[in-house]
Amino acid sequence: MSEKKSSVKDKEIKEVKGTKTKTKTAAKSTKTAKARTKAAKLVEDSLSKGKVLIIVESPSKAATLSSMLGRGYIVKSSKGHMRDLPKSRLAIDIEHDFEPEYILVKGKAALKNELLKLAESSSHVLLASDPDREGEAIAWHLADLLHVDLSEKCRVRFYEITENAVKAAVKNPDYIDSNKVEAQQARRILDRLVGYTLSPLLWKKIRYGLSAGRVQSVALNLICEREREIMKFIPDPYWVITAKSESESGNIYELRAYKLDGKTLMKNNLPLLINTPEKAQEIIDEIKANNIVVREFKSKDSPHTAPAPFRTSTLQQEASRKLGMLPAHTMRIAQALYEGLNIPGRGHIGLITYMRTDSLRISQEALTSCREFIKANYSPEYLPKTPNTYGSTAKNVKIQDAHEAIRPTDINLTPDKMRDVLTPEQHRLYSLIWNRFTASQMTPAVTAKATLKADAGRVSLKQEGETLIFDGWSKLWPLELKGSELAKINEGEMLRLIEVSQEQKFTKPPARYSEAGLIKTLEENGVGRPSTYATIAGTLESRDYIEKNEEKRFYPTALGLIVDEFLAQYFNRKDLSSIVDAGFTAQMEKELDEVEEAERKWLDVVSEFWGEFSNTLEEAQSAPRVPLPEPEPIGEKCPDCGHDLVKKRGRFGEFIACSNYPKCNYTKPILSTIGVKCPKCGEGDIVKRKSKNGRTFYGCSRYPECDYVAWNRPAGEKCPECGEELYKRGSTIFCAKCKYKAESESNE
Repeated sequence: MSEKKSSVKDKEIKEVKGTKTKTKTAAKSTKTAKARTKAAKLVEDSLSKGKVLIIVESPSKAATLSSMLGRGYIVKSSKGHMRDLPKSRLAIDIEHDFEPEYILVKGKAALKNELLKLAESSSHVLLASDPDREGEAIAWHLADLLHVDLSEKCRVRFYEITENAVKAAVKNPDYIDSNKVEAQQARRILDRLVGYTLSPLLWKKIRYGLSAGRVQSVALNLICEREREIMKFIPDPYWVITAKSESESGNIYELRAYKLDGKTLMKNNLPLLINTPEKAQEIIDEIKANNIVVREFKSKDSPHTAPAPFRTSTLQQEASRKLGMLPAHTMRIAQALYEGLNIPGRGHIGLITYMRTDSLRISQEALTSCREFIKANYSPEYLPKTPNTYGSTAKNVKIQDAHEAIRPTDINLTPDKMRDVLTPEQHRLYSLIWNRFTASQMTPAVTAKATLKADAGRVSLKQEGETLIFDGWSKLWPLELKGSELAKINEGEMLRLIEVSQEQKFTKPPARYSEAGLIKTLEENGVGRPSTYATIAGTLESRDYIEKNEEKRFYPTALGLIVDEFLAQYFNRKDLSSIVDAGFTAQMEKELDEVEEAERKWLDVVSEFWGEFSNTLEEAQSAPRVPLPEPEPIGEKCPDCGHDLVKKRGRFGEFIACSNYPKCNYTKPILSTIGVKCPKCGEGDIVKRKSKNGRTFYGCSRYPECDYVAWNRPAGEKCPECGEELYKRGSTIFCAKCKYKAESESNE
């Protein structure tokens, strides 16, 4: 054998030996790992004996509680629901008292076995799911799965995750509230009955894949009805007449005409009765021909009561209005603040109280702490003599008074102290909550509301102004003043006319709903609950029933209007099947509240609803099929086959496609330009696009040659303070770098 062949052979033998060695090592490693896992299990089992097992929903909350409670407790997470109705079928036995068929959630078998083993070897099991109806139902399901005796006090509710609150709750467990469980079960059954019987009807009558829901159908109807009002609206012209004048002391006033010959020109706080050019000119001529004489000047101090602390709906509304956060995103950030973060020197603590609440109640301990903070950090006039209290303003809402309003758990953890601990989004939301709560316990802000009235012949003129005298609670929460400061002037004084101007305006249709506005309207009508507000609009958007315009306001798609018209035709009746009527849905919410208060049986509520709804459903089966609108031609030919190109709608919005589909698969996106040149290349136009998850973003029309992209809408201007690009949100122009803000002339 040659030397070369021998070396090759030796190498092969070494490789085989090496492979065997690696295999043995891997096997040994796997065996060791299994042994370690088994040992860890044995250690956990031995440790659990005599210990209290606490089960929460969230893994992060489990970590927080473990650090607070110490060695006498084992804290585990159920990771949300352990049991639920199966997705593949109705799973409600209508013939046998609407018995629900619950199954173990897919992928939870191993977790269930682990929890069951720990429960069997623990001295006591405490179920600490979230303190609301859904959390109560989760606790009930866990009790059943883990064989926990419901006659024992096994329920713990954490309204705030602080060491004192957690230890106090653990030492004083309660019973599972069966009334709450039944109320939640009734809600779940009602929603399943509506969704799983109405959706197939929509498939049959309109298009496959559609769906409907009990609360979402009301929200869709509100949006569609508002759109119909807008479509029917005919704008009326009116004129605003302004007399710019100067007093003897040099103060400038801008008075507006509001009466002619002693008769009002105002309607809905607008001069709508100045509705012709001739009338506007008559008023102008009268002002010019006569001296302007001050008839009255009044100034009155007006106190403004501090705003209430947040509940779920108002937190979502203000986070949307002030921070531009979607409700679902707001709730995710709030959940993290509630469950707890690692605070240097304090360990893991929750920073806010439970964020799903419709209560405005504040605990005595929190009130005392807040008042002490105000006393220590502000001058005496900022602290009211007695604490401010608040009641609910929502219609048909049963307040869950065990909850508190959303507030910081420790008033001394100010936003400034938390700046380096929280992410930017967490800090913005925490600041909003902290400022609102602290402001709610401060003295009223006081403004001086001034009114100047003057006459010019037959025309009466008026100007109003407002001046901040004492900031009070507005030191922490902005107070929006109506009008600017109005200098005092004596009655009988004559004003010199500088100029008189007229501006033609037109009445505007009602505004479309913003996300915050929709939540507010639903709450005012008693539709939905804190746990549902955040998901309502998102559900409708995902179903392609609604979209948002540039101002982030909702409008219905053609499909949304068709679905709403169908539902309104067959399910808007004066009985319990009226699922698109806010009043009837609010009544259903009230009945669920009555179940929770043990004033009604859940089976009666469900039976009454189903009796009416099933009859209506049967009648609707004979309805004719609703034709969908034909795709809209765009006036161009397909470059591949020559057929007409049409506008279609898919999962991610509208796009251009060939009418010869499926024979021709040509498509292209619809590029909606916003009238701004690309700030990066200067050649392309900025176009509005949508990401795969449906989120709007802005990019260059020359992509991929130019890769400019932005989540905010570019304003096409540079920041006057730092020179960076400005962006636009509604009527506000802002700089993302230096926080410069200004109001634009247009709100397009």
